[in-house]
Amino acid sequence: MADNPLKVNIAGVDFKNPIIAASGAFGFGREYNRLFPVELLGGISCKGTTLRPRAGNPPPRVAETPSGMLNSVGLQNPGVAHFLAEDLPWLAQKDITIIANIAGHSLPDYCGAALRLEGSAVHMIELNISCPNVKEGGLTFGATCESAARTVREVRRHTTKPLCVKLSPNVTSIADIAAAVEAEGADAVSLINTLTGMKIDIKTRRPILRNNVGGLSGPAVFPVAVRMVREVYKRVKIPVIGMGGVASWQNAVEIMLAGASAVMVGTALFQNPFAALEIIDGLNGYCKANELYCISEITGSVEEWPS
Repeated sequence: MADNPLKVNIAGVDFKNPIIAASGAFGFGREYNRLFPVELLGGISCKGTTLRPRAGNPPPRVAETPSGMLNSVGLQNPGVAHFLAEDLPWLAQKDITIIANIAGHSLPDYCGAALRLEGSAVHMIELNISCPNVKEGGLTFGATCESAARTVREVRRHTTKPLCVKLSPNVTSIADIAAAVEAEGADAVSLINTLTGMKIDIKTRRPILRNNVGGLSGPAVFPVAVRMVREVYKRVKIPVIGMGGVASWQNAVEIMLAGASAVMVGTALFQNPFAALEIIDGLNGYCKANELYCISEITGSVEEWPS
C-alpha cells in the first residue's frame, strides 16, 4: 500500500484524499475550522459565488424532509471581489485544494466571475449551470445540451484554470449534457446537484419554503446520484466527481465504484460536522483491508450484471 493511498488527481489537480466539502454546505471553511483543521480534507468547493453580492431568497428557505432537506437559499454570497479580498487569502494559507464554485443569471455574469478568478490562488473552477437564465425566461443553463455547451464554451474562453461543470439531475439525459460540456472544453464534471422538490404545510395549505420549491439533498437522493454517476462515467472520458446524499465511507466507496474519481460531501455535514473526516478514516481502513495501492483503483470498477 502507498504512503498515502487516498491521493487522487482530477484534471491535473492533486487532492490529498478524494473527500471534498461540497459547495453551499461548508461556506468558505472558517466556521468548520473551529472544529477541525480544514486541511484534513482533500479539498473544499467554496460557497457558490457570483460576480456581484446576492442577498438570496427570503425565508423560510430550509426545510427538513424524510432522509434529507430542501433548500432555496438562493445563492446568498458576498460576491467575487469579497471572496478574492477576504476569503481566498485565508484559504490559501491552508494546505488544501481550493475549488471556486461560480454561478450567474447571464453569460456575462459567469464569464466575468471566471475572469476575476484567473490570476488567483484557486486551483479549479466549478461551474454551477443549475441557475435560471434571466435572458431566456428562467430556463436553467444546464437544462439542455445546447445551453450547457454554450455556457461552457463562453466561460472556457475566459479562464485557463481546470474547469469542472456541476450538472443538474433535473434533465432528460444527464449523460448527453455531460458529453456536450466535455466537447466544449470541460475538464471534469461533478454530479448530482439537488433535485427539485416541494413541501407543503397541510394546516396553512402553503409551501413551507417562501420560494415554493427548493433543492432536495441528503440520503434520499443517493441512489439517483449513483445511477447518474454511472451513466456519465460510461459516456465521457473526463473525470467525474460524485455527490448527492453521501453520508458514510460505504457511500463514498459505492459512488466511486460507479465511476467517481472523488466525492463531495454536503448535507451530511449539517447533521454531523465531522462526517467528512469519518469518511476519510473509513476509506483509509477500506484501502488497508483490501490491500489497495491507491483508492483510484476502484473508480468505475463495479461489475454490472449482463442485460
